[in-house]
Amino acid sequence: MIRGSTRRRTAHPVDPLFPDRWSPRAMSGEALTQAELLTLLEAARWAPSSMNFQPWRFLYALRDTDFWPAFLDLLVPANRAWAERAGALVLFISRTHFDGDGRPCITHSYDTGAAWQNLALQGTLSNLVVHGIQGFDYQRARRVLRVPEAYAIEAMAVIGRPGDVSLLGETLRQREQPSDRRPLAETACEGPFSL
Repeated sequence: MIRGSTRRRTAHPVDPLFPDRWSPRAMSGEALTQAELLTLLEAARWAPSSMNFQPWRFLYALRDTDFWPAFLDLLVPANRAWAERAGALVLFISRTHFDGDGRPCITHSYDTGAAWQNLALQGTLSNLVVHGIQGFDYQRARRVLRVPEAYAIEAMAVIGRPGDVSLLGETLRQREQPSDRRPLAETACEGPFSL
């Protein structure tokens, strides 16, 4: 039997893991251990992918390590303001062509998104904050982190332990709550597009 979500109401019965996952910004500023981060990356590793190609790759920096300043410096100021209190930053990239014959892997972003979702759900199960962002400099990330042209830069995850909301600026404090989703009838339709 599926129990209800503690944060959001669903229109149909799903495991509460799905509606209870959300993207807060308040983090404690404590470092994550390598083992904690590797648990999240292990969950991501088990995502499904086309032809089992597994196009995803993860570049990361743990707080208080030599790599931390370079990763943090990639964020736009609005994200850096709260992400400075994270315990880890993870850059998701994906290989755009299959090994061997070099054919395009049309689903590289889709598959890497599945890996991101696994990481986010494992973070929820681990009582960590996991917040995905696109607010960083993609070109600088490619250059600074030496990402080859054969890989697309997809997104970044900001990960940490839950923190005190009062440490956020006023605007972010007001937004620090789970958001809703549009009704399923506005998202899915049977047959040809009619949304």
